[in-house]
Amino acid sequence: MRAAVVTDTKFSVERRPTPQPGRGQVLLNVLRCGICGSDLHARAHADEMADLAAASGYDEFMRAEHSVVLGHEFSGEVVDYGPGCRKRWRPGTKVVALPILRESGKPQLIGLSPAAPGAYAEQVVVQESMTMPVPNGLSAELAAFTEPMAVAWHAVRKGQVGKGRPAFVIGCGPIGLAVISMLKAAGVRTVVASDFSPRRRDLAAACGADVVVDPAVESPWEAGPKPRIGGATDLLTLAFDTMEQLRRIPNLPWWYVFRAAGALGAAPTGPVIFECVGVPGVIDQIIAAAPPSSRVVVVGVCMETDRFHPALAVNKEIELRFALGYDPGEFRDTLHMIADGKVDPRPLLTGTVGLAGVANAFDALANPEHHAKILIDPGSGALEP
Repeated sequence: MRAAVVTDTKFSVERRPTPQPGRGQVLLNVLRCGICGSDLHARAHADEMADLAAASGYDEFMRAEHSVVLGHEFSGEVVDYGPGCRKRWRPGTKVVALPILRESGKPQLIGLSPAAPGAYAEQVVVQESMTMPVPNGLSAELAAFTEPMAVAWHAVRKGQVGKGRPAFVIGCGPIGLAVISMLKAAGVRTVVASDFSPRRRDLAAACGADVVVDPAVESPWEAGPKPRIGGATDLLTLAFDTMEQLRRIPNLPWWYVFRAAGALGAAPTGPVIFECVGVPGVIDQIIAAAPPSSRVVVVGVCMETDRFHPALAVNKEIELRFALGYDPGEFRDTLHMIADGKVDPRPLLTGTVGLAGVANAFDALANPEHHAKILIDPGSGALEP
């Protein structure tokens, strides 16, 4: 088979032996594979990412010296099974799969480990237990968005926005756009999106953002709904007003009111903010500008050491959460949300290339004014997205 292989940041198209599925594994013909921001990072910063992965407990991540087939956002069709499979689907069945493989008893990240070649290729091996059939005749292009949209769905669920609470998306690259789409699919009424790029702002609107802001011209915090609590003075005033009203009622155990408000989630809250930039300084900027009691979900992957002011976050009671990946249930639910038309990833798709065009696609993705998500079609001869 043919595959696009990266070695020390350089791509080449090589002939490789047909992959052989092991126990519990399935061989797929790759129909489409998306280029992920993680792939861009892995090409340029493989050793740093490997060190971070090792510190997190996974020591099989690719390094720059390895020759690796990237690609973990894919759709394919069943070709063959390895031993020990239940053979759930007929050959030719269109499927997607979580990009994780069990090799020699160890989990491997498909497309990010030398032990688990990815889908920048004509064929890829996946785990049968992690594979799911594509429903409702969903196209190969849209099915390939299951993985990145599942990342966004996991982040949205971690954010626990609620329909009446506004959401802010800072950074409208592919993951920010996916988060916007999933927020609207979840029924969030007001989504404010912010990005310096005119192209990305247009895509944010196409994905359903209610307010789109150029932060060079206008603060997203001013453009969005005005928070009830804008600062410490507002919070103290609310406390005074509430206590004065409660103490007017004779013999009222007013402290139970506060306990009930906390238990029911009725205490004053700020917006939920999704940091989708991944650049040093952005978290600190958000903490400085966000209203009190905001929740910040960090989705952008910053590859450098960052710093922020904890005391300011403490004073505002900012809640900071970090999101990575998804679970199998979220992956399955995302696939069905796309297939059922509840979420539409088509605005993100801005180009397609063949295997020989992968290097050009990586170069094109460096310019935010041109592309959001580029898919690879192994059967295509396209050199430019």
